[in-house]
Amino acid sequence: MPVEFTRVEEFALITLNRPEALNALSVQVVKDIGAAIDAAAGSDARALLVTGAGDKAFCAGADISEFMGRNIVEAMAATELGQKTFAKLDSLTIPSVAVINGYALGGGLELATACTLRVATANARLGVPEIKLGLIPGYGGTQRLPRLVGQGRALDMVMTGRMVAAEEALSMGLINRLVETPAVAGAIAYAREFAAFSLPVLRYGREAVMRADNTALAEGLSIERDLNTLAFQGEDATEGANAFLEKRAPEFKDR
Repeated sequence: MPVEFTRVEEFALITLNRPEALNALSVQVVKDIGAAIDAAAGSDARALLVTGAGDKAFCAGADISEFMGRNIVEAMAATELGQKTFAKLDSLTIPSVAVINGYALGGGLELATACTLRVATANARLGVPEIKLGLIPGYGGTQRLPRLVGQGRALDMVMTGRMVAAEEALSMGLINRLVETPAVAGAIAYAREFAAFSLPVLRYGREAVMRADNTALAEGLSIERDLNTLAFQGEDATEGANAFLEKRAPEFKDR
């Protein structure tokens, strides 16, 4: 299977399984990723991890041999498919973590930036090299990348097509943590730092932060106020306060 959907304890795991092609994205692979995200949405997992098989690549981008010769209609349809598929991660009710082992290039980096968070091993190399093919990123890279690293750094990466190493990616905010190999084990340890918290409240926090990029400060503060008020109404807020006062670990019920 080019895309595998499995369970690792309390986490859902999507694995791009084309190591011989550096886990490149064909149209079918993109469709399979969408189906796997839907499966994660329908599960009781606490978070979704996304990774690539092997130690060479998370995903090296689009399958270039496949998109050669596409006409304008086919090119637009393929771009829309990629954008809509990766956008499913925005509305996923659980956090998602891209587990980057090796190359994350082009569509691979766009998949990673669509996830809530990103971890990478020391051998990771990240970039959007489409300019070298006479193209620009088309699966969300020109939109999500500047939201993560700022316009100047995003322009540098898009216009030069250069790859950044893991340490630079960490310093610029492109990834959140460096992890040891095996990468999935490191990602699970990272996910456990937040997965035990109330899932609705994690979703409120994620929504407030992500909407900050698209709103004026006054509107963003209103969004924060409303989501904070919703959190206060939940049973988990009462449990959290009681646990603090009683000097014990909270037992959240996702309510």
